[in-house]
Amino acid sequence: MAEGPKLRMPARRKARKRALDVLYEADQRDLPPTEVLRAYLDRLGRPLPPHITYTKQLVEGVAAHRERIDELIAAYAEGWRIDRMPVVDRNLARIAVYELLYVDEIDAPVAITEAVELAKQMSTPDSPRFLNGVLGRIAEQVPR
Repeated sequence: MAEGPKLRMPARRKARKRALDVLYEADQRDLPPTEVLRAYLDRLGRPLPPHITYTKQLVEGVAAHRERIDELIAAYAEGWRIDRMPVVDRNLARIAVYELLYVDEIDAPVAITEAVELAKQMSTPDSPRFLNGVLGRIAEQVPR
């Protein structure tokens, strides 16, 4: 995986939020995430904000590995089918699992914490605990 410029935590959090926005829209509209990403980038104009490099990496990575990511989420979500999860939770989990498996510079606790923090802001009251459990089990049991 090509390594982009080192970003401070707030920039990475912003990148994750933007990636969530793109993945959420793609999910809701049943479009490929890369198509929604392309339209999003066109709307931004130039120059692109620095966090967009990581946003692109997240969206493209989730899109490229979605089958494997969704298999893992479904396997570790204990009693939840992926299509029955809230859209925000499903896509936060996808971003975090992508980071857990494919982004060496992000430690597992950071990927999990970031997903939980975004869930606190953007999803249901039960979502942070749910995501923490699913992602924690994946981090413990699935090798990078």
